[in-house]
Amino acid sequence: MQIALSKNSNVPLRQQLAEQIVFLITTGQLRAGDALPSVRAVARQSKIHHNTVSEAYQELVRRGWLTHRRGSQLVVGTGSGTPSDTLHSLDELINESIQRAKDMGYSLQALRQRVRERLLDQPPDHFLVVEPEKGLREIIRREIDDNLSWPVVGCSLEEFTAENGLAIGAQVLGANHLMKELKPLVPRHRPPLGIVYSQATEQINLIRKLPNPSIVAVVSVSESLLRTARSLLAPAIARRHELNEVLMVEDAPLNLAAADVVICDAITTSMVSSRRKVTYQLIAPDCLEHLAASLSQN
Repeated sequence: MQIALSKNSNVPLRQQLAEQIVFLITTGQLRAGDALPSVRAVARQSKIHHNTVSEAYQELVRRGWLTHRRGSQLVVGTGSGTPSDTLHSLDELINESIQRAKDMGYSLQALRQRVRERLLDQPPDHFLVVEPEKGLREIIRREIDDNLSWPVVGCSLEEFTAENGLAIGAQVLGANHLMKELKPLVPRHRPPLGIVYSQATEQINLIRKLPNPSIVAVVSVSESLLRTARSLLAPAIARRHELNEVLMVEDAPLNLAAADVVICDAITTSMVSSRRKVTYQLIAPDCLEHLAASLSQN
């Protein structure tokens, strides 16, 4: 587990550790069922007190990112994973489906009829992004619209749970850690697709290479993105640079000429003027390619 903590940052070590673990999960570097290193192992590796690690772990348990297994062992929550068994060919998939149908008492004729009905189903005509936080939801919508040019709408998990009709005609999308909640709410023949977030390697390296003490600003419409950025950038910021966070609550131009580097999301990048501006793409490029491929299959 790759964690970089800074004791010279104003961000508490517990918060740095917790948010970086969340980042590892949302970027697919930690998957559902993966075991977390022991408290003492992380403490030794990061040279911090074991109580700090324990507090970060327990916070993530309360927030649902981690869960207990076999006593005291902590693992990534089961909602964020991907199937562990991969079928290597179409024939293998068909053979397994036929055998499972037989085991469940269905005839080959019944299986053939049902497969035919399913293949005749109308394909989805839009994406539906399910994300609890409005700001993060809007960023995902913007990036899909900019990159795929396909209709996309969004709703909260609470709204989607209350109104199952929202899934009609939609290809449902959600962060990988929401899959456990989403799968029972969508048709089995059209399972939700998981969204994997990008790693921030480019932005971290940019800050590390700044030759002089600088002002770094992060501008976003998402509170959770700002919270994650605060901890993720902490080791690179340390006490050498100053980090300013700006939560955009209205669609209005923003002049940040005083900042040396400004990191924006897909929505705020066009709203900010600055000397040096970079855009953080939330959705990982290979995830966007996967979503694009799913369109060609419908």
